[in-house]
Amino acid sequence: MNMQTTNRLTAAEAALVEAFNNQFGELPGDGAVTATRDRLLDDLKKGGLPTRRIEAWHYTDLKNLLREVPATAGDAASKEIEPLIEGSSVLSIVQGHADPSARAGDLEISSYAQRLIDGSAAAALGALGADDAVGRINGSFVRDGYVVDIPAKTEFDRPLEIDVVHAGGQIHTRLPVSFGENVKATVIERHLSVTGDAAFVSHVSDITIGEGTELIWIILQQQGREDTHLGQIRIDLGANAKLKLFVINAGGKLVRQEMHIKVTGEGADLTLRGINLLGGDTHTDVTMVLGHNVPHTGSTEIIRNVVFDRAKGVFQGIIRVAPDAQKTDAKMSCNTLLMSDDADFSTKPELEIFADDVQCGHGATVTDIDDNHLFYMMARGVPENKARAMLVNAFVAEIVEELEDEDLVEALEGVIAAWLEKHA
Repeated sequence: MNMQTTNRLTAAEAALVEAFNNQFGELPGDGAVTATRDRLLDDLKKGGLPTRRIEAWHYTDLKNLLREVPATAGDAASKEIEPLIEGSSVLSIVQGHADPSARAGDLEISSYAQRLIDGSAAAALGALGADDAVGRINGSFVRDGYVVDIPAKTEFDRPLEIDVVHAGGQIHTRLPVSFGENVKATVIERHLSVTGDAAFVSHVSDITIGEGTELIWIILQQQGREDTHLGQIRIDLGANAKLKLFVINAGGKLVRQEMHIKVTGEGADLTLRGINLLGGDTHTDVTMVLGHNVPHTGSTEIIRNVVFDRAKGVFQGIIRVAPDAQKTDAKMSCNTLLMSDDADFSTKPELEIFADDVQCGHGATVTDIDDNHLFYMMARGVPENKARAMLVNAFVAEIVEELEDEDLVEALEGVIAAWLEKHA
């Protein structure tokens, strides 16, 4: 790399390039994987991190927002993590490394590092497009994760929990999961920090859902107050499959969570629910790209946001209905509570419809706590701070209650209550 190129890079971009050069010989992969990594990093180096000039990143100028990147992974995270749901099968990825001997019932589980070493991961390692900075960073640096195959007709008695745990530094993980036909399962993808050391985290989940499968997939992001979290989930939804995708952001300083969903089988149905709890001077961006590609499919998306202090948030949602996707029924809404004059939330819903027999719509609201509701509770002796917390909790609780699983609802309501206790 010549000096002219170095001068064009920000401190964070230069740190990424230096980290790649320092780690290159240690990153697992055969010739094809190594060539892919090199190309991805070269694209990142030439183009730089995305700025607001790129439409998909208009509200999250990563080039300016990302100021520092830790050089390497920190020390191993040794703190024992209790599962979110008692009795869950747990797979842990600790400090970026999976346990190659991990087991969860009769599921077929292997190390993603092995897929890198034998080259079978190369084809899916690339970015989704020119604007895919998350995929480009992850593909350049990923070291490990789990590959999980769920056989047809499998029914989970308890959730499968996948904990991605770190103690600071650079952490890059991947999670390809394939569901066979007619599976019934609940999976919790949980990201959390166990120290106050700053981390730069990227993670990609690549999910294939077979015909007739009924899946609940929960992403729970609880990163540390100084952490950067770049998350991405890629989903292929098969015929007559039903997916309930819940995304809860309750941590991190700089967060980008992307959802790239392709509905490829007739009769498929997607339910997306999101809760963003934002406080301090954090920035959280949730971006969804949903493609209805075949006839007779449906989707509903509801995002609820609570924003305190000087926090900033973004929801970008685009629904694309292909010319052949007649009889599509798609609805999207985003509702925000601004709890401070300095808080900010931007919403950008979009519809691209190329079929003529569809029902599609979107809406967005931004408001504060209803003064009448607040007065009603205070008049009955509830202190103002507690009354506000109760009203905020009610605003997001109805989203969680859609899960209809008592253990899940109780656990997630506990996460929300603990967050509100610190910020409300």
